[in-house]
Amino acid sequence: MVCVYLALLPNAQATPSHCSKDRLRIGVIPKKPMKTLVREYQPLVSYLSAKLNMAVDMVHAESYDNVIQALVSGGIDIAWLGPAGYLMAYAQAPRIEPFASLTIEKGYFTPAGNYYYSILLVRNNSGIKSVHDLQNKDIAFSEPSSTSGAVLPQRVFASLGQGKLENFFGSITYTGSHDRSIDALLDDRIDAAFVASVRADDYIKRGKMLANQIAVLWKSAPLHYDPYVFSAAICEDLKTRIKKLLLESDHNLDDFLQSQQAIGFAPVSHSDYENVMTLLGHSPP
Repeated sequence: MVCVYLALLPNAQATPSHCSKDRLRIGVIPKKPMKTLVREYQPLVSYLSAKLNMAVDMVHAESYDNVIQALVSGGIDIAWLGPAGYLMAYAQAPRIEPFASLTIEKGYFTPAGNYYYSILLVRNNSGIKSVHDLQNKDIAFSEPSSTSGAVLPQRVFASLGQGKLENFFGSITYTGSHDRSIDALLDDRIDAAFVASVRADDYIKRGKMLANQIAVLWKSAPLHYDPYVFSAAICEDLKTRIKKLLLESDHNLDDFLQSQQAIGFAPVSHSDYENVMTLLGHSPP
């Protein structure tokens, strides 16, 4: 049985081991509209349900923080989080475990492998050539807990406006997702947007944006791609089975991987995301 469960469980308390249960709950950060994510994740949900012989529910999330808190509280069993989101969850629940990440296809902005970037985009015809040209301009962040869409760029450029970004930019908008930020930029509703390089790659790949329409004013250091994370409630036996299914997945997941611009899964651990803590502690360049 495969379910798509559209009610978030943010206040659930830590649950008992799911070894003897018949249901697995997955939550993913809304980098794209949830309707799109539910459709794209259906092959993965079906695959895990069939292989584990249990119902798999995809839990609806309105924000990154919803997913973080649901993971910490035990309201979901597996979460797909950004690097900063994982570290936020880890600070509250050190027993959670990152176990896999997608291996990304080569894109226009992103190399093939396990790393991506935070990038600052402007329209190529805007006349904006540097970050300092953005003074009094309108800028978009994606979501407050997004590594590439908010947390890292805010840290890197913290000194602008004498330490107050709102004093430097004309306006700051949180769009709620990378896709909405790119849409707002292309529609001339904002002047610049911080987004994940993989989301910009997807727009180019799908013909929603031409590479020569935009320019990159800034690019971060490489960031290890978003982890899939176990809650502290899942027992070791079930963890082992799920890891094996994803890391040794067959062609049943080809449609899912294609929708994520990925070629497979790779194992990850906490150490893969320690450099994000270092990046977030850096002074502006």
